[in-house]
Amino acid sequence: MTRKKKVKTTGRFGARYGLRVRRMVVKIEDLQRQRYVCKRCGKKAVKRVGSGIWECKSCGYRFAGGCYVPSTTVARSFEV
Repeated sequence: MTRKKKVKTTGRFGARYGLRVRRMVVKIEDLQRQRYVCKRCGKKAVKRVGSGIWECKSCGYRFAGGCYVPSTTVARSFEV
């Protein structure tokens, strides 16, 4: 019976770069690949299209946001 390591998306790095860096990469990639709630239609269908570009797959609403998450903490402080 073979045993598999729990490395998730950082398996592509192998033993390089250190454990701490690889764990940070897993955390960031999990955040950027999940679906978020759309501001316009309210459905959980917003996905990352490119670096800082987000699009709702339901209503087609496209907007600029953070690089890894649609709304950053700095942007939230400016919202009225």
